[in-house]
Parts: sequence; structure tokens; C-alpha cells
Amino acid sequence: MSERSIQITETDPVSVFGPNDQHLRIVRDLFPKLNIIARGDTLKVIGAAEDLDVFFERFEQLVQHVVKYNELPRKVISDIMSNGDNGTNDPEEAGVLVHGNAGLRVKARTKNQLRMVEAIGTNDMVFAIGPAGTGKTYTAVALAVKALRDRQVKRIILTRPAVEAGESLGFLPGDMRDKLDPYLVPLYDALRDMIPAARLVEYLETGVIQIAPLAFMRGRTLDHAFVILDEAQNATLPQLKMFLTRMGRSAKFLITGDVTQVDLPRHQRSGLHPTTERLRKVEGIAIIDLDEKDVIRHELVTLVINAFKDIEEQHGDNRPA
Repeated sequence: MSERSIQITETDPVSVFGPNDQHLRIVRDLFPKLNIIARGDTLKVIGAAEDLDVFFERFEQLVQHVVKYNELPRKVISDIMSNGDNGTNDPEEAGVLVHGNAGLRVKARTKNQLRMVEAIGTNDMVFAIGPAGTGKTYTAVALAVKALRDRQVKRIILTRPAVEAGESLGFLPGDMRDKLDPYLVPLYDALRDMIPAARLVEYLETGVIQIAPLAFMRGRTLDHAFVILDEAQNATLPQLKMFLTRMGRSAKFLITGDVTQVDLPRHQRSGLHPTTERLRKVEGIAIIDLDEKDVIRHELVTLVINAFKDIEEQHGDNRPA
């Protein structure tokens, strides 16, 4: 066993370790074989020599990120401490889709997220189907922002079915836009991570980025656009037909959904499962199936997904079709 220490002098140690050592706990989880001890501005690490070499090389990158950006998002911690030097001149840049705000680097973090990235490069229509927490929406928005910045498209169009999850639109305050905005919050959140606030406002005001409920797509031809349909499990078969036939020239369509979380009324059936099954072998369309291994939220999310899978199989509450 070996022991090494590093003193953090270039920035506030709290910015690196996190409030109440929140960042440090993530680092410890990623290096379970090491004994990592923080005292003031010093980090002492005990473990095998070869593990210490890897750890300190990556931890120095972490410190330099804080020095440069004065922030340390959870995703950045995971990316740097998990991947390290992967053959690029700047190890933090490999595989980055979008450079977001506060130094955030958005990239595919699982095998199936990487398949999404590869699929959109070779197909004009991609379905990403999987449970909660697998990064479907976030990766999709990153791909759209990348396409816009690379001038592959002229606009981004983001849409969701406005379907209640146990609550009624009628009881929400405000006008129709106020009632619909809560359904679109995850899309706004992802955009705020990836686009500076002033630029995002400009894009929304000029229509470069459009966010609207699925029903508002009827009658449109969506060309030169990167179009995302999120929560597609809450679209009926006629709605999916309507949406997919909006595809215009030089367009990319990315459809995300979770067939285990259908919020449609009992008398309506989701159109997502039959649509993907019929389109699986169509050239130019890719269907990516994500699973519990792709969950990137809290580790308990995977356990919750598995528990509910058992419950649904036992009680027959799952409605995939």
C-alpha cells in the first residue's frame, strides 16, 4: 500500500470537495479501492501505487476545471474521474457533444447513449426507448444543439404530448401557455444547461428554437430542422402518424419514450410500441433500446425501476401497447 497527498492551493478547496464533501463522495464512489481523506486544503489517498497514479492524474484535471470555470457539475466530476486521458490532446474533450454553461461538457455516458449518437449520424429518424433516468431526453437535446451549432439544421423543434399524469389541465392557473409549460419543463431545463441564457431567449423569441405541444404540429412541414418528440409513449397511434409525417427535407427526427410510464386514459392506447415494432426494419430508421444499465440518475432509480417491473408483472398494470 502507498500513500500520497495533494494540497489544493489554486482555488477554494470547498469548490473542489463540494459543500459537506458532496463532490468528494462522488469521487470516493468512483474509486472504491482507495481510502480518500480530506483535511482542510489537503487530500490524502491510500491505496495501490498504480491506482494512485490514475487517481491523481484525474483529480488534477478536476482541480484545473474548478480553477478555470469556478463550478463543478456532477456530470463533469463523473466524466473526468471515470474517463481520464482517453487518447485525445485534451482528455476532457473526447466525445463531447456540447460545451454547456459553467464549463459543463455534455457527452454520451453509456453504451446505448453512444448508440444514439452514432445512429443520428447515419439515420434521419431515431427512436430512443427506455426507462426513466437513462438520459434519453438530455442526450437528444444535446444532439439537437450540436446540429444547430454545426449548422446542420436551421432550427430546433421540441414537442411533447400535453397529457396529464393524474392532474387536470383545467385546474392549473393561467392561460393556455401557462397550462402547457409545466409539461415542457424538462426540455427547458436541458436547454438552459447547454445554451447561454441570453442566447436561449433570443433563439426562443426568433423561432430558432420552438417548444410546443404535440397537437400544435398538425399541418406543419418540418424541414431543415432537428425535431424531438419527447414522452412519445403518451401519443396515440394517430398522433404518432401525424407527427412522423411532418418530416420535411434535411430534417432529423428523434423520438424518445418509456413504454412503462403511459399516462393516457385507460380507453386510449399508446401508439409508441406498435409504431416501433413496425418500423424496426425500415432502412433509414434506427431504434435504440435503453435499459437499467443506462440509468445515470441516483443509483436508487435502478432499484426502483426493477421493483416496479416486478409489481407491474404481478398486477398487470404495465401498458406497453
